[in-house]
Amino acid sequence: MQEVHIIKKKKKMKCKYHNTKFTPKYFNQKFCLSDDECIKAFNEFVKAEKEKQRVKQWQKEKKVIKESLLTKSDYLNIAQKVFNTYIRLRDKGKNCISCDKPLQNKYDAGHFFSVGAYPNLRFNENNVHGQCVHCNRDKHGNVKEYDLRLKKVLSIEDYQNLLKQRQEPLKLSIDEVKELIKYYREKIKQFKT
Repeated sequence: MQEVHIIKKKKKMKCKYHNTKFTPKYFNQKFCLSDDECIKAFNEFVKAEKEKQRVKQWQKEKKVIKESLLTKSDYLNIAQKVFNTYIRLRDKGKNCISCDKPLQNKYDAGHFFSVGAYPNLRFNENNVHGQCVHCNRDKHGNVKEYDLRLKKVLSIEDYQNLLKQRQEPLKLSIDEVKELIKYYREKIKQFKT
């Protein structure tokens, strides 16, 4: 039996300089290279592409350098922002944990036990709920009302565990904080899909 080889016809391309169709001689050829002006345009295109690649490479290197300069405190701040975003998305459409008014437009992720006094509870989902700006910032958390409603939102067991956990220290390594960031970014993606 005889072998049959099918030779594909080269597809016509449009020259980026002349804007006319031509048959390319090379893979992915974008210029016809039929005259000096087209060759000059091609050389400029190549220079521009090399510059784009150089800039892209520098952006990657800069990101690595920036990340290497971040401290644990920087990572904790990033984690806090990501965590708070998750809480806002989780509690969207609910009422303020303190005043029970519907959460609208801008609202906070309010901590029952503050981050300053209890940094070990800063990423505890039972300790943080959607809270209107007025209660969280103007009324300093409106803690009395927060406590009353928190007891209704959480089970007795979860509420008792929260009280118990405020005494337990939480020491996170930078790698653990990075994992928290990754974990809550994934949870945020689930809300956005």
